[in-house]
Amino acid sequence: MKAKKFAELVAQGAVQGKRVFIRADLNVPLAENGSVADDTRIRASLPAIRMALEGGAAAVLVTSHLGRPKEGEPQAKDSLAPVAARMAELLGRPVRLVTDWVDGQFTTAPGEVVLLENCRLNVGEKKNNPELAQRIAKLADIFVHDAFGTAHRAEATTYGVFEYAPVACAGPLLVQEVEAIEKVVANPPRPLIAIVAGSKVSTKLTVLQNLAEKVDTLIVGGGILNTFLMAAGKPVGKSLVEPDLVGEAKAVQEKMAARGADVPLPEDVVVASEFRADAPATVKATEAVAADEMILDVGPQFAERIAQTIEACTGAVVWNGPLGVFEFDAFAKGTERLARAIAACPGFTLAGGGDTIAAIEKFGTADQVDYISTGGGAFLEMLEGKVLPAIEILAKRAED
Repeated sequence: MKAKKFAELVAQGAVQGKRVFIRADLNVPLAENGSVADDTRIRASLPAIRMALEGGAAAVLVTSHLGRPKEGEPQAKDSLAPVAARMAELLGRPVRLVTDWVDGQFTTAPGEVVLLENCRLNVGEKKNNPELAQRIAKLADIFVHDAFGTAHRAEATTYGVFEYAPVACAGPLLVQEVEAIEKVVANPPRPLIAIVAGSKVSTKLTVLQNLAEKVDTLIVGGGILNTFLMAAGKPVGKSLVEPDLVGEAKAVQEKMAARGADVPLPEDVVVASEFRADAPATVKATEAVAADEMILDVGPQFAERIAQTIEACTGAVVWNGPLGVFEFDAFAKGTERLARAIAACPGFTLAGGGDTIAAIEKFGTADQVDYISTGGGAFLEMLEGKVLPAIEILAKRAED
């Protein structure tokens, strides 16, 4: 990754006595009582904060977005207050929450950690208003981009401020994320297997097209699989499917076949007549799906076949999306077998995306995956081969 790295600045003693501003990704889910329901992203932000403190920073300013608030219209549900409370618990020190912070009308104590209120409440944040970015750039001496989950967005705190900051660098989480994904995108070990699943081909078409040029095996699941089955002339009943993208699915299959690569389709599937957790689940041959049935999971034969391929892979496996409706136990077996196969894979394993992470947590395999990305959209865009705005601006500033 071409960028100044915060870790290197700390090692050089360049952080001593400096005010450090960290753009983190603290967009966490909240429980009904307002507390943090899942602190994964908060925990992921701590290394950069601790690095700044250990480097002797005069103060550490941290900001993030939370949810989708309306700019200039703060509401209690949009506040980072629960995040500040949880961050303080994890750090073992106070974390003060500051509102109306853009113009710097606040003081900091030596070595203090301050959380700056939801940055998307600032008017002009999402449109990367240059005036807003320049005002924020005056708040600190060193600006650290450590929000991989927002790296695909050019906003005031994810792009603009890094144009104007005195020093702009990449935080440890951003570096880890980018290097892990580049490992399977730029010069991947072989064989390379990708699992891409989700409700619609349309949401991941570019990813599928890009991976079709790179991977040795492309496994599709969920609603995406249904469109590929239709493209292969298989019955899909009343399953979620996109008939207008059958041509695109065929094109992916043909591109893979031309390279001698494979898009395996299931010989069996799990179907139900209704979409509900207690619906009776039936294993059927793929060709036997009835008109009044919907495919909600891959069948056990197919799950075992692809699992064996993954368990024998000494190259790399990248996973984005569950194979079926894993939230319903009756239709979770395909995804569970996949998760356990990835956990047992001897090669490098990389997973990303909200549903993927939820599946990994459900089946308890997190500590057996080499790298789990905290990003959703940014993860997918890197798999698409795109240059993320955050990477672009940090590479530009590295030349300063």
